[in-house]
Order: sequence, then structure tokens, then C-alpha cells
Amino acid sequence: MTVWLNSGLVDDAHATVSVFDRGLTVGDGVFETLKVVEGQPFAVTRHLRRLSISARGLGLDAPDLDLIRKAITDVVAANAKSLGPFARMRITYTAGPSLFGSSRGDGPPTLVVAVSPSVPWPSTTAIATVLWRRNEHSAVAGLKTTAYADNIVALARANEVGASEAILANTAGDVCEGTGSNIFVLRDGIATTPPLSGGALPGITRELVLEWTDAIEGVLTFADLNAVDEVFLTSSTRDVHPVHSVDGRSLVAPGPVTSLIAGVFELRSRAELDP
Repeated sequence: MTVWLNSGLVDDAHATVSVFDRGLTVGDGVFETLKVVEGQPFAVTRHLRRLSISARGLGLDAPDLDLIRKAITDVVAANAKSLGPFARMRITYTAGPSLFGSSRGDGPPTLVVAVSPSVPWPSTTAIATVLWRRNEHSAVAGLKTTAYADNIVALARANEVGASEAILANTAGDVCEGTGSNIFVLRDGIATTPPLSGGALPGITRELVLEWTDAIEGVLTFADLNAVDEVFLTSSTRDVHPVHSVDGRSLVAPGPVTSLIAGVFELRSRAELDP
């Protein structure tokens, strides 16, 4: 594969960064994941806006969005023959190399844009709740950072029980989000997702579902999650993903409301590549 590293395209075998890069040593970086369908990246403007917000929240230099747009276009073109119908693109932006320690140096940031073939998720999925919690009061709450250890541990636990996603509470004990997705629960006939004030990441697909449908934000308890018949996840690679099991309890998947929302999302996203 060909990737973009800092200022241009390079073969992946030569796409190397410093062992002192802070994205590697302390997770001092941010990232975005985009889906690429039939060679077309989806919602680029929204993803770049969130990348900028995350970078600003982490105190990084503002990324050059025009450069990143060029990188996205060039990377897709360079790998067009090997991507297939569905691919996953990752934009990684770190504080760059510095001596070991928590303080940043004055080196330039590191930018990597890469893409790889992928396959869509199965039509429905299982989720599992875990004991660990999101800290909605954290300095990096709501930022998409490369410090992903919490998510890795939680997801591994969910995988152990046959689930593809782990659902975490926040410090108040309310439903927050998945490790790489947002969650919607059908409550009183309305698809409801936890508010961003509760620590959830502002997902791009979540945002579009709220704009394009009657779904709303609202505080969700685990009693809500354990009582309903319809649940779905959203993410850039899952789109609207019906859940058929929560902690082993069977659900309707896809239920009628989930099917309606998934249909709206599919139609709108096919019609608007950069909504």
C-alpha cells in the first residue's frame, strides 16, 4: 500500500516515524477513521472539523486541512486498484518527535494518512456492558485521541463473551458509549442517544442520524438498556448497526424503528458524499 507521510506519498515499507514520536511514546495525538465506498471517502469535511477540534483540545498545532484533503485524494488514487468496494481510511496527527517525558518539544507534528481494504460489518451484532467507566470530566473527554488503551481492554472483554462492542458507563453510572461507537436505545418509541455532556464522543454518524431523523439526545440508564427491544450502534464503519443481543439478552434486530433510520441513513449518505 501507498501512504501519505507528512508531506507526500511513500511506499508503506518506507513509511516510518521516529521512535521518539509522541504518538508512540505517550499517545499524544489525534485521529479520524473514514469509510471509503467505491473509492469515495465519506463526510470528509465533518471528519476534518472534528480532527481540528480534537487537535485544539489536546493543544496541538492546527492541522493543515488543505494538505490533508490532498493527502486523502492522493492516497485513494494511489491505492485504487487494491481497495475493493469498501475500505477504511485513517488520518493520524501527532505532536511529533520529542525527548522522553511528558513535556512536548518544538519538533514538527507527524501526519499519516493511510487506507486499507475492509469488509462491512455483519447485518446485526451483539454488545456487552463492562465495568469500566468513561470520565466525562476528563481533560480529553469528547476528543478522539490516539491514547486508546481503555478501549482496547474493554473491547477485549466484550470479545471474550462473543460481543463485537463494549458499552461503558460514565462516572454518574449512566450509559455513555461504546469503545468505537455511539449507542442509540429505543425509549418511548424514540431513538435516544446519550448527550455529549455525559462524555460520549461526538460521532460523525451519530451527528448525521440526529440531523436526518427524529432521534434525540437524552440521559440513558442501564435499566433503559436492559428493558428495551431495539438498540443500534453508529460509527463511520458500522453506519446504523442493529444490535441483536445485549449481555446475552435477545433483541429484535433490526426492529422497525432501526430499519427506518438505517434506510434513511443509507439513502442520504449515498446521495451526499460530504454532507
